[in-house]
Amino acid sequence: MSRAVSDPTAPHRRYLYACCALFAAVAIPLGVEPHDRSDWALENALAFLLVGWLLWSRKRFPLSRVSYTLIFAFLLLHEVGAHYTYSEVPYREWLPFFGGSERNHYDRFVHFCFGLLLAYPIREIFFRLARVRGFWAYYLPLDVTMACSMLYELIEWGAAIGFGGELGVAYLGTQGDQWDAQKDMALATLGAVVAMIATAGVNRALGEDIAHEWVESLRERKPRPLGEDEIQRLRAEKGTGRS
Repeated sequence: MSRAVSDPTAPHRRYLYACCALFAAVAIPLGVEPHDRSDWALENALAFLLVGWLLWSRKRFPLSRVSYTLIFAFLLLHEVGAHYTYSEVPYREWLPFFGGSERNHYDRFVHFCFGLLLAYPIREIFFRLARVRGFWAYYLPLDVTMACSMLYELIEWGAAIGFGGELGVAYLGTQGDQWDAQKDMALATLGAVVAMIATAGVNRALGEDIAHEWVESLRERKPRPLGEDEIQRLRAEKGTGRS
């Protein structure tokens, strides 16, 4: 009687369920009486979609426990901002030594954490799906983090215009700073840079030859230009196939 083959991804799914349970234990109480119910709903729309995707993909594409930990750490920080609205989080009461500034910087902190905590999961997805290596395994996660940060700022802008009034102001959260979006994107980029430097440091400590991999990843793989040359080649192949 043969033994059943163990599923190596089962521990990852169990860990995901534990993360979801922790997320629910925090998100549900914070969602009972938020500072602004409409803003809470807007803030959580993308967060709940992300959790849904993680659960949907748990068998087809389970992530590492490291990635799950980083994602849910970010979501927990986000839930605090959604409960109070980001511009009203009373972090000065919790950490008095961060006082002294009129602006509430909790949103800036979470934007930094967006890059710091989500760049590695993005890297894992690239590494496994596109099989990127070397330079591209560090640059592309940074690039996508920047693009997602920019996209989120556009979503905020569109929602603020669409809903208007106090809800639009609360969701946009600029707090009177005309450069708020640019600063948020810069902080997300900085967080991703720190994450990729830390990842490179760990990989090097584990014996990976980063310099060699970077050089190899930047070597030309296709010997001739694309563009009009590739169009001409494809047309020639198509014509040859018809004859």
